[in-house]
This record gives sequence, structure tokens and C-alpha cells, in this order.
Amino acid sequence: MKFDKVKLRESVVSYLFLAPFLTVFVVFLGYPALYSLYISFRTAPFSADWYNVFGSMQYVGLANYRELLADNRFWWSLFCTFIYGLVTIPSSIALGLGLAILLNNKLKGRNFFRTVFYLPNVLDLYVVGTIWVLMLSPNYGLVDVLLSKLHIHISGGLLGNPWTALPTIGLVVVLKGAGFGMILFLSAIQNIPESVYEAAEIDGATAWQKLRYITIPLVKPVILFMIITGTMNALNAFTEVYAMASTKYGYGGPFIKFGNESVGATSLSGLYLYLIFERGEYGKAAAFSYLLMIFALIISFINQRFLRTEK
Repeated sequence: MKFDKVKLRESVVSYLFLAPFLTVFVVFLGYPALYSLYISFRTAPFSADWYNVFGSMQYVGLANYRELLADNRFWWSLFCTFIYGLVTIPSSIALGLGLAILLNNKLKGRNFFRTVFYLPNVLDLYVVGTIWVLMLSPNYGLVDVLLSKLHIHISGGLLGNPWTALPTIGLVVVLKGAGFGMILFLSAIQNIPESVYEAAEIDGATAWQKLRYITIPLVKPVILFMIITGTMNALNAFTEVYAMASTKYGYGGPFIKFGNESVGATSLSGLYLYLIFERGEYGKAAAFSYLLMIFALIISFINQRFLRTEK
């Protein structure tokens, strides 16, 4: 009985320490998530009181979901997001791992270089995007001038050409976040026993073989983490497109034809969700967010199945 009282007291103390976090979670995360699910089955008619729009919503069942699944722009935004993810996720992993391997060596000034590569990660993405817009501007931007010196001319500039705009934005995001991946991989590599590499050297393993058969398998949890977080970032990407792909015709440009509609070459799912919300289609925006959540869960499950570490 005495043991039960001690256990009960410990549980109560634990819950008291958890109470502030649980309160914040329920108020700012749990309730909004459930409420967004609720309004995803509702819509505001044109006759709604826009000073009390949520109170004027009418139940429409799965109409918002069906409308989205039949919308070409919805599928186009997912396609752009898929291409964006293909550009950013593998590049972030490769660049972060490469920097970690280089800066794990006993180089002179390695702490300085670690700091330099990590610093861009703490800067605001909108500010970074604005700076890159100036650097990529046609005719007078630093990057465009350098490309001209190399006799490389891109119509409309890197951000004004539909074939290069999305990869360019992806490259900017990869460069900005390279330090984050570097720190993660560096921590994982430093936890690998040096004796493992020494044994491999005695067996005659080359640098490539040590990377392939020792380093990469042992940092696989970090790779899985970066794939999952990279997928989430791609599905929610908005700031970079808002900062770097805004034109006088709207956001997400340059614009091209997709079927019978004009769509933005950089119209990612996060941007399209913002535009739906901006139009006041709150029920449709909520349905969009839950569809993105389903896609994210599916992708995360597949990644865990293929990349989980065997024990």
C-alpha cells in the first residue's frame, strides 16, 4: 500500500509539471486542429455574415474534399511540391552530409567554418529570399552578371523562366538550411566509434567504402529524420515562394498553361492553401490542410518502412 501511495504521488507530481505544456497544447494546437476538421465539412455561402463567418457556415459534407480532388490547380500544386521535394530533400541530405564529413576532420579553423555554414539557418527566410531576388535580378543582379560573363543567357532570368524558377528557389532553401543538416550529421558521425574506421582501414577499405558501408548506414536515423522533416517543409512551403516568386499578376509565377488554366510554375501546395484561405474559402482551406496531412503521413510511413534501422 505504501508503494502505491508513492507511485500515485509521483504520478501527480509528473502531471503537475506537464500541465503547463498540456494546457498550451490543448488551447493552441489540439482545439484548432479539431476545429479545422469540423469546418472542413462546412462552407460559408455568399449570403453569410462576414463579421461572423464561422457562425454562418453550412454543413456540406465531403463537398470541399470532392471539389479539391476535381481541381486541376490542386493537383498542379502537388506536382510542383513533388518536384520541389525532389530538388530540396536529396540536395539537403547530400550537402549536409558532405559538410559534416569535411568538418569532422582536424582542419584548421573548423569551428569557424561550422559557425559560418550554420549562421544562414538562423536568418529569416523572407529576408534571405529578398536578398536572393536582388542577386538574381536580370541584367543587374550579381548572379545574372556572372552568368552573362560565362555566356549563359536565360530568358526572363532564373526566377522569370518557368523551367528554372522552382529549382532556383529550391537551391536557395537548400543553401540556407545546409548548416542544420551539417550539425545533425556531425553529431551522428562523432558518435561512431573511431575503432570501427580503424578496423576498416586495416582491412584495406577505401574512403568510398567507409562512407558507403559504415558512415551512411550508421547515420540512417538522421537521413530518415531529414526526409520526414523535408517532406513536411515541402508540403508547407510558402515563405520562399511568397518572397521570390511574386509578380504583378499574382503569386507563384511565372505562369504557364496547364490544361485550360493558367497556373504558376512555383505554385506549391502551401502557397495554394494560402490563396484559398485569402479568398475566404475557410472550409476548403481546412479540407486542403487535412489532405496534406494524409499525404504527409503516407510518405512518412513509407520512409520509415524503407529506412528504419534494423535492431
